Amino acid sequence: MTTAGNKDVEDKKPGDNAAVAPARPRLTFDLDVDVCVVGGGLAGLTVAREMARSGASVAVLEGRQVGWNASGHTLGTVMPGFGHPIADLIARVGFEDARELWALAQEGADYIRAAVADMPGIGFSEGALEVSTVDSGDELISRLQTLGEDFGTDVEGWQAERVREVLRTPRYFHAIHYPKAFQIDGRRYVHGLAALAEQAGVRIFEDTPVVGLDPAGIRKRIATPQAKLRASHVVLAGGVHLGAPLQRLSDTLLPVQRWAAVTEPLGERLADVIAFQGSVSDTGGLAHYRIVEGDRLMWSGPETTWTTGPEAKPQRVGRTIARQIQALYPQLGQVAISEVFGGVFGRTVHGMPQVGEWRRGVWVASGFGRQGLNTSAAAGQLIAGGILHGDDRWRLFSPFELVWAGGHLGKIAGQAVITWSRGRATAAGILARYREGARARARAQEARAIAARDARTARLAGRRPDSPEGSAPQSITDVTTP
Repeated sequence: MTTAGNKDVEDKKPGDNAAVAPARPRLTFDLDVDVCVVGGGLAGLTVAREMARSGASVAVLEGRQVGWNASGHTLGTVMPGFGHPIADLIARVGFEDARELWALAQEGADYIRAAVADMPGIGFSEGALEVSTVDSGDELISRLQTLGEDFGTDVEGWQAERVREVLRTPRYFHAIHYPKAFQIDGRRYVHGLAALAEQAGVRIFEDTPVVGLDPAGIRKRIATPQAKLRASHVVLAGGVHLGAPLQRLSDTLLPVQRWAAVTEPLGERLADVIAFQGSVSDTGGLAHYRIVEGDRLMWSGPETTWTTGPEAKPQRVGRTIARQIQALYPQLGQVAISEVFGGVFGRTVHGMPQVGEWRRGVWVASGFGRQGLNTSAAAGQLIAGGILHGDDRWRLFSPFELVWAGGHLGKIAGQAVITWSRGRATAAGILARYREGARARARAQEARAIAARDARTARLAGRRPDSPEGSAPQSITDVTTP
């Protein structure tokens, strides 16, 4: 869920955010700008940077600090496409529009790849495996065809034997390998993006929540605790943290707490168990992890819609993640956790991001939970293009409208879905491994039956079972002496 932390000093721990971010001021004076971005996360910073690079005056209002929540706590994996199942995407918008959306997501990945080229210590590595916890070869072939032939994604299929050569666990079967997916230090990226935005002329104000918004007229009016701001365009990129003035918009997102952990150094035993240097995720949503700093595991842990309470305690989460690691890779033995951290992201009812013009001059970029870093970059580019050049490709997201997430009942339902999905995936994996074992036992039994049959046939033919085919053993009377 997060990378090995953004740190200006190399010996800082993965979760050390204080070493990364420079101090930024509050907005304490009235200001007029072309564009006001509410939210200093990945999508908001991308919009701000692209607008400023085109000459617009831009201010970012961040209620706390840049990267304090979900945007600063990502696993750092940049994949093609969306987290939404591709078949469901096609069913919702049609084949051609689905291909265009997929192309936009790829543009987002290309944007990040280009941006990190100027960021030192970003921890860049390539390759991602999406492994299956069930034996579904036919489904794999169909998915490979859709991704590769229909959507132009660079993919290859791995058989179970190859998967188990690099990931030494019997719980995995087939996999899809994305050779051009890549990983970065997510926390370094969000702060590096903020620095690039400031270099382009963006003014970022922290500890500056929005307490009022009047969207009427050509110049929108935004109120903060100590100052007022006017802008021709407002981009709402704060997700579930937009605050009371925009609660109606925040209520279209289900807040989900996601946790992650980084282990203590595991030494050579880690290389004996995991020989793949990219990220690994399973199709059941049970595990997402990768190696960081050479011999540590960064592991995405449990999700919950209850963002407070005993289930949200880091110590408990750390123990849960340690058990998950040991269950998948018992060869590692007892695994010590050095750090646990997390953030709250917003998930939409329909499962896709919310991108587009909400009202005239008021834009929305939110709902990136489980969608990947590339989608926030794509949204930022789309909105900037819409404001600057009238690019209307953001309308491809129109079928994924703003839908109320259900409030407290939505949290209950969401938690039930999370629990049910994990339980279903776990049960399916157990059943798949049982079936694989049953097939192996059946093959062994068949081999023993064939051997026993051959032995009986040989005895009936009056020869030893191990004698050459077609030659009968000699009797005593057949033996002559010189």
